[in-house]
Amino acid sequence: MLVIRLVFMLLMVAAVACVAAYMFTGEVAWRRRGLLIVKWTVLAGLAGAVVLLLERLTLAL
Repeated sequence: MLVIRLVFMLLMVAAVACVAAYMFTGEVAWRRRGLLIVKWTVLAGLAGAVVLLLERLTLAL
């Protein structure tokens, strides 16, 4: 779970950095990269939620 949290936080930092680079330079490539990273951040968050759910289910059984 620690690894998933770390990946989630690093992806969030990278997305903010890409958006900041887009705002600073105005290049569309940075916005595209930022949105791609946000997509992967959402997927990492969902994976973390699934891991938590599976942990709770195994404790309940």
